Amino acid sequence: MDFEQLKTKVFREILENLPSYLTYHNLAHTEYVLQKAQFLARIEGVSEKELELLRLACLFHDTGFIENPKNHEEIGCGIAKQYLKDELNADDLKVICGMIMATQIPQSPTNQLERIIADADLEYLGTEDFERQGDALYEELKHFNPNLSEQAWNELQLTFLDKHHYHTEYCKKNREPKKQANIQSVKEKLKLA
Repeated sequence: MDFEQLKTKVFREILENLPSYLTYHNLAHTEYVLQKAQFLARIEGVSEKELELLRLACLFHDTGFIENPKNHEEIGCGIAKQYLKDELNADDLKVICGMIMATQIPQSPTNQLERIIADADLEYLGTEDFERQGDALYEELKHFNPNLSEQAWNELQLTFLDKHHYHTEYCKKNREPKKQANIQSVKEKLKLA
C-alpha cells in the first residue's frame, strides 16, 4: 500500500470536505499530528512496520469529524477499517483503532504507539504555538456554543492543561516546561497568577 496515495485519497475524500467551522480539527491539524508522531517515533525507535501503522492512525484519527464531533474517534475507527480492510489484517486494524481511541480525552494510552499518537495530538500544549492553536480551537468551539466567552474558554483551557500529562519521555522532558509556562499565561489572563 502506498501511504502517499492513500493520504491524498483521504485528504480529498474526507479531510478537505470537513466543514470550514472546524478551525482546529482540520487537514492542517492532521498534517501536524502526522509530522509530530513521525518525529516521536524516530526518537522512540519504533520499527518500520509500527511506523506504518502509526502513520495510518494519524491519518484517520480525526476523520470521524465528517459525521459527528462527539464520538469522532469511534467513527474514525470505522472509516479506517473501510479504507484499510483489503490492505491490512484484523490485528493491524485493531492496533490502528487502539491508537485512534488513545487520542480520546481523557487520554489513556496503553502501549508505546498509543503514547506516541496521544502526545503528537496534544504536543502543541507545550510549545510556542500554544496560543495560535488554542485560538483556532476556541473559534471552533464557539461554533458549537456561540455564548462561550473568552473567560469561560480560559477556564476550560486551564482545567484541561492541569489534567493533561505527556506520555513519552521526549515530551515529558522537552514539552512539559513550556506547558507549565503556558499554564501560567492562562492563569494571568484569568488573574489567578
